[in-house]
Amino acid sequence: MAFISSGYNPDKPMENRITDIGNRHYGEFLPPVIKKNFGKWLWHEILEPGVLMHKAESGDEVYTVRVGEPRLMTVQYIREALDIADKYCDGYLRFTTRNNIEFMVDSKDKLEALKKELQSKKFPGGSYMFPIGGTGAGVTNIVHTQGWIHCHTPATDASGPVKCVMDDLFEDFQKMRLPAQLRISLACCLNMCGAVHCSDIAILGYHRKPPMIDDEYIDKLCEIPLAIAACPVGAVKPKKKKIKSEKTGEEIEVKSVEVNQERCMFCGNCYTMCPSMPLADHEGDGIVLMAGGKVSNRISAPKFSKVVVAFIENEPPRWPTLTKTIRKIVDAYAKGAKKYERLGDWAERIGWEKFFEVCDLDFSHHLIDDFRDPAYYTWRQTSNFKFTSKFPYEYADLKVEK
Repeated sequence: MAFISSGYNPDKPMENRITDIGNRHYGEFLPPVIKKNFGKWLWHEILEPGVLMHKAESGDEVYTVRVGEPRLMTVQYIREALDIADKYCDGYLRFTTRNNIEFMVDSKDKLEALKKELQSKKFPGGSYMFPIGGTGAGVTNIVHTQGWIHCHTPATDASGPVKCVMDDLFEDFQKMRLPAQLRISLACCLNMCGAVHCSDIAILGYHRKPPMIDDEYIDKLCEIPLAIAACPVGAVKPKKKKIKSEKTGEEIEVKSVEVNQERCMFCGNCYTMCPSMPLADHEGDGIVLMAGGKVSNRISAPKFSKVVVAFIENEPPRWPTLTKTIRKIVDAYAKGAKKYERLGDWAERIGWEKFFEVCDLDFSHHLIDDFRDPAYYTWRQTSNFKFTSKFPYEYADLKVEK
C-alpha cells in the first residue's frame, strides 16, 4: 500500500494545524515582554515577600506578584482573577505548580497599583481573596490532592486540613523569617497524586484496614479478574462463598474474593476497579506526618521524606492535633536551622534523634527506617556531581576502557 501523506510539513509545523486537537502553543499565552525576552534573562530578585523582579538583557524589567489561591476554585473566583489581569496585566496571568497565581507587569507604577488592588479584595468573612506571599525563605502554598470532595479512595480530606494548616502558618506565608523555603504538601492516600514523598513536611492520608467486601453484589457490579489484577501485592484472590441473601434470606453461593490481610497495603486500587470493595473507615483512616524530603539539588542531594508521626486521627473540621504538630516542627526548624538549610538538612545535621526531641515528638519502633538494599549504598543516588582528586586538573590522565 502506498504511503499517503497527511500534509504535515515539518518545516512549518503550525501550518494548517487543527487547534482543537491537543494543546495550543504555549507562546500564544506569554505576555509581550516575556515573549520579547524569552531565554534572555540576566537575573532576578525578591523585592519583598510575594514580589519578584526579573531583569532582561534588553534592560526590560518584569515585576511579578505571587498570590496564594485555593486548589479548588469557584467560577466567581476565577472571574475575579481574570478581571484583575485584564485591568493591570493586559489580560495575562500565570498559574504555578504550587497553586499560586502570578500577575506580571512591566513597571513599578503598575506594580504598586496591582498590589493595592489585590490587598483590597477580601471574602465576606474577612480573609484575603488574593494573599500575597509564598516566595523565598517562607512557607509556600500547599500542594494537595482531591480529598473527600472528588476522590474515591481518600483516607483524609485535602482542602480541610490544608486550610487549617495554612491558617496557622499564614504569617510565614507572607514573611521570610525561616532559614530557607519550606514546602508542605498533602496527599489524601498512599497513591499520592499529590507527590508528597519529597516535601519538607508531608501530610499523608493513610488507611489502616483492608477493604470490606460486599459478597452479594461484587459479582454483579465488578469484573472480578480486574479487581484481582489491580492489587499490586497479590493480596486479592477469587473465592466462592456461601452467604445469606439480603433480599430473600436464603443461603446462596456467590463468586467473590478474599483479601490476605497480612499482605494488603491498603492502597485502594481494588476499590478503583470494584465499587464492592470500599476501603474508607472512620476508625482506620487518618494521617501520617512525614518530614525532611526535598527535590532540590542545592547544597545536598534530593531526599525522601521520613515518617515522623505514625498516625493522627481525622479531626474535622479544624484538625487541631495535625495543626499543632506541624506548628511545633516549623517553630523548632525556624529556631535551630542555619541560613539556607532545608528542614531535612537541619535534621540530618543535628541527628534525627535530636529532631524528635526538639520538635517534642514521640518516637516509636514504627518510625525506624530499616530499608536496606545494595543500591542503597553502592549505586549513585543523586545527580549531584562528586568531585575526586582526578578532577578537574588531571582529567587527561584518565583512560577510557576499550
